[in-house]
Amino acid sequence: MKAISLRKRVWGWWWFDWASQPYNTLLITFIFAPYVKELIGDGARAQSAWGFGIGAAGFIIALLAPILGAMADISGNRMRWIWGFSAMYVAGASGLWWAAPGDFNLILVLVFFAVGMIGMEFATIFTNSMLPDLGTREEIGRISGNGWAFGYLGGLVALVIMLTLFAESASTGKTFIGIDPILGLDAAEREGTRAVGPLTAIWYAVFMIPFFLWVRDPKPVAPPRGALKRALADVLATLRGLPRNRSLFAYLTSSMLYRDGLNGMYVFGGIYAAGVLEWSVVDTGVFGIIAIITGAIFAMLGGRADQTFGPKPVITVSILVLTLVAITIVFISREAVFGIVLPEGSNLPDVMFYVIGALIGAAGGTIQAASRTMMVRQANPARMTEAFGLYALAGKATSFIAPLSIGVVTTISGSQQIGVTPLIALFLFGLVLLIWVKPDGEKA
Repeated sequence: MKAISLRKRVWGWWWFDWASQPYNTLLITFIFAPYVKELIGDGARAQSAWGFGIGAAGFIIALLAPILGAMADISGNRMRWIWGFSAMYVAGASGLWWAAPGDFNLILVLVFFAVGMIGMEFATIFTNSMLPDLGTREEIGRISGNGWAFGYLGGLVALVIMLTLFAESASTGKTFIGIDPILGLDAAEREGTRAVGPLTAIWYAVFMIPFFLWVRDPKPVAPPRGALKRALADVLATLRGLPRNRSLFAYLTSSMLYRDGLNGMYVFGGIYAAGVLEWSVVDTGVFGIIAIITGAIFAMLGGRADQTFGPKPVITVSILVLTLVAITIVFISREAVFGIVLPEGSNLPDVMFYVIGALIGAAGGTIQAASRTMMVRQANPARMTEAFGLYALAGKATSFIAPLSIGVVTTISGSQQIGVTPLIALFLFGLVLLIWVKPDGEKA
């Protein structure tokens, strides 16, 4: 069999980002979450329910991610795991079709959503661990950045397709370009918007084909007897040893906080805009297009900055931008901006939120790409999948706390604006902890 070139393997790896991004873009943020708000009716209640559902999925991911990563390092067969979790992604996304307005079962919808999200996150652990196999230490920053940019582009294309051909406005029943949803979908039953689940599943299944054709695991072997027991022992030993590796420990804790804050922005951005600014699904989709375009551009630029300066400065600047955005969000409403009362019908809040979307996309794209190259620099090369399992643990250990805290604060205050204030603290604490992170890890 002809050997697959490194260039084709890199492109195959990038196709995972393209294939998986719509779960974040269409489901978590810009289409399905605002649709859930429309079905529930009350923005604060929707934000609370979304927080509790996402938090439960995050708890499962945090619990299992390091163990699965360690098992993959022992057996070496990461592709088998990616196949299994891809099936979860497709099944969970497909099930969202059943979120019908006349027979809306919130618990069932959240279960389907959680299954797909868990599949996406676990598949990402194993694909991220392949990054060191694709280039030199100096090259992986650019490879990671380009991968994120390519993924954002995929999310943009999927979002444009959804807005123009499927997602209907609740008031008019028309899509963004003024037509009925295609394929004979019933706008009265919101079938155009509900199609976001099956569309996301089909998109993933089709565009994962290049990944499975071109990406190869360097050392697939049969899992040894007692692999689970050994994986548990390895993870416990790694966790016990983390305080002795101060740079890695500080980085995992820092990324745990700032990535949680970023995920909070993604998860609640659509619901927040729908509830506070009374945006429709289509309005939120336009917001998403702006965020994705800046995300793609700056993920690529950030990858080059990473290659030149290293990932730490890129992460630091991104956190500062996201902190300012989180503070600004709290002070924007339909009635006032930073305490200044607006005349009725003012579009200033809309304009400012579009600018915020651009900044979230730009900083989010750069920080996510730089974060996984920083993890490569901090990790033990022989246990890379376990390291990215710990990275996922760091990303999810508080990821169930942040949505839950937003849900709790929103419930107590009855205000979506006050409800998102935990994000500010997450970014600030994450920024402080970067002080103890060595750019090339303890081994340098």
